[in-house]
Amino acid sequence: MTKLLFLVRCADDAATLLPVLRGLLLEDPNLRQRLAAAGATALQVNLADEAVRPAMRISSGEDPVAAAVSVWVAGDPAAAADVVVSAVAEAAGDRGAAAVGWQVQERRPLEPPVSPDGTRVDALANVAVLRRPADLDEAEWRHRWLVDHTPVAIKTQATFGYVQNVVEAPVTAGAPAVSAVVEELFPMAAATDLHAFYGSGGDDAELASRMEQMLASVSRFGADRDLDLVPTSRYCWTLDPAGG
Repeated sequence: MTKLLFLVRCADDAATLLPVLRGLLLEDPNLRQRLAAAGATALQVNLADEAVRPAMRISSGEDPVAAAVSVWVAGDPAAAADVVVSAVAEAAGDRGAAAVGWQVQERRPLEPPVSPDGTRVDALANVAVLRRPADLDEAEWRHRWLVDHTPVAIKTQATFGYVQNVVEAPVTAGAPAVSAVVEELFPMAAATDLHAFYGSGGDDAELASRMEQMLASVSRFGADRDLDLVPTSRYCWTLDPAGG
């Protein structure tokens, strides 16, 4: 099984395209049918919608990320990639949205909860786009992130779902250099409450300690800079390639 991950970036204000993206990615079954016909077995959509608007967002300076789309494919990855790219282009028209994507290797340190098809998970799903600093080679960067940082992130935050996607290769033309895309699920209260985000139970000293530990850890592999952090809502579907 191959996992593909796409970011939908919007050159203009992403909020103006949210109704379009919601219609395409969540409400219209046509995209899911086309993906199933292309050999996809599952679809996940992370949409930066109104439910998570109060949460903190960080931008690297590139066009804002309005959605992340994950597709699991049993067949030809190129066919599924074409479906996503063309569907976004058709829906957005000349409004400046485009999908770029990569083949990724997935790790799940904390398995996210299962929800019925098309149902919003009751969570703030933060999507972080990571870029490896030039002064770290690939092996050292991965070790500092995947081995050293992972237990720190789990220990110091109130996450109940944690998915790490290591980029292997681009699957769309013009996909920028991205090293990984991470998804972390938090209680909805974490959108506006740091204690809920870090799981510090209202203790200010504990909150300060957890924040300090996290900052020290992310700085070791460059996730304290050149980062996109996108608050999203999470939706999943199981697809039937045989049935379309």
